[in-house]
Amino acid sequence: MFSRGHMEYTVIINKRAPENAPREGGNVYMKKKIVLLTLAAVLALSATACGSGGNSSEPSDGGDAKTSDVANKDKPLVWYNRQPSNSSTGELDMTALNFNDDTYYVGFDANQGAELQGTMVKDYIESHIDEIDRNGDGVIGYVMAIGDIGHNDSIARTRGVRSALGTGVEADGAINSEPIGTNTDGSASAVKDGTLEINGKTYTVRELASQEMKNSAGATWDAATAGNAIGTWTASFGDQIDVVVSNNDGMGMSMFNAWAKDNKVPTFGYDANSDAVAAIAEGYGGTISQHADVQAYLTLRVLRNALDGVDVDTGIGTPDDAGNCLTEGEDYRYSEEERSYYALNVAVTADNYQDFTDSTKVYDKVSNQLDESKSPSKKVWLDIYNASDNFLSATYQPLLQNYDDLLNLKVDYIGGDGQTESNITNRLGNPGEYDAFAINMVKTDNASSYTSILSK
Repeated sequence: MFSRGHMEYTVIINKRAPENAPREGGNVYMKKKIVLLTLAAVLALSATACGSGGNSSEPSDGGDAKTSDVANKDKPLVWYNRQPSNSSTGELDMTALNFNDDTYYVGFDANQGAELQGTMVKDYIESHIDEIDRNGDGVIGYVMAIGDIGHNDSIARTRGVRSALGTGVEADGAINSEPIGTNTDGSASAVKDGTLEINGKTYTVRELASQEMKNSAGATWDAATAGNAIGTWTASFGDQIDVVVSNNDGMGMSMFNAWAKDNKVPTFGYDANSDAVAAIAEGYGGTISQHADVQAYLTLRVLRNALDGVDVDTGIGTPDDAGNCLTEGEDYRYSEEERSYYALNVAVTADNYQDFTDSTKVYDKVSNQLDESKSPSKKVWLDIYNASDNFLSATYQPLLQNYDDLLNLKVDYIGGDGQTESNITNRLGNPGEYDAFAINMVKTDNASSYTSILSK
């Protein structure tokens, strides 16, 4: 029996012909049987074509039809962690940031964080001056691990420390951020000796050495290279080193564990990684939280809003139906001109480090589950430029994985090698199966490597 509308059809196809059935020009019963079989096939095809589950315009995975019809070039895109920009000048790549109407950048306020780090180092020196000048020569010597000389964050952090300590030299209207190699006598041209007045005494502040931490394979921000560098520097400078500064915690902790901890030399990093925060109790001087919980949320939230077709501010500066909402000016700032969301930084020191011991905890303000009937499951392609990067692998990705559930997003996490863009782009071979993209470039110059794929 087949149903079509309110009509029913019964077809007998298995019954044998009676032995006494008439035969006119052939087996009449078999002719009738063929007709009935044909009718059955037609009705079956009709039922398949018109049934509720057979509409080819509706996706089979439960997503909406609109998303499945969106061209890759029009799908939501978030650049995160590494802002599309010229690695030499820092000029933003506005073509990449305006790739389509649903393209944004999510990161943190690099300059605000850099100022915080420099101030944190300076404040520590001033409050610990009685024990920090290890050889009593009146010179506060520091060494600095530079992550990537072409990276905006690295540039900002280097400048922030030099500015706060008075060791910066202006070049082209900004403080020089180049590594200096070694500077035993203070004669390096890229920096100068600074001074600090503390308790009525004038101290000289000198950058003894700085270096880009790039390994032999070309990967930057390399912790192992930093660990080797501190060994070289201590062999050259010995007890002249009073402070260790790093552009991030990965390199900072490598130097701390290799030498600074045993020699009670305060080390300052950036990122508020769990191991660095815990090490503050053991003499690590401090670190900067770039509010990774806010960044991870924003990375996926911007995509979620675009996929739902709601205002981009929903659940960010404007409460969503679940009650999620951040505080602008406290948690983040938004630059409309740059199409960029920036999380605001917090200094983590001995005074407050216990509040930051769990770096993978979701932020209370945005910890509520979205209603899947209003925000249905969607698929996101997301890469991490270097699967071995301590901050991204130990802090950022776990946070993303917590938020993807809350935001009803199915995220494919792609880990790069930190060296070549093709290691990532080669795995973006079928963008059509995704609803949105979150991209973390190896080099900030290379946005076109991704947009060219999405534009095909």
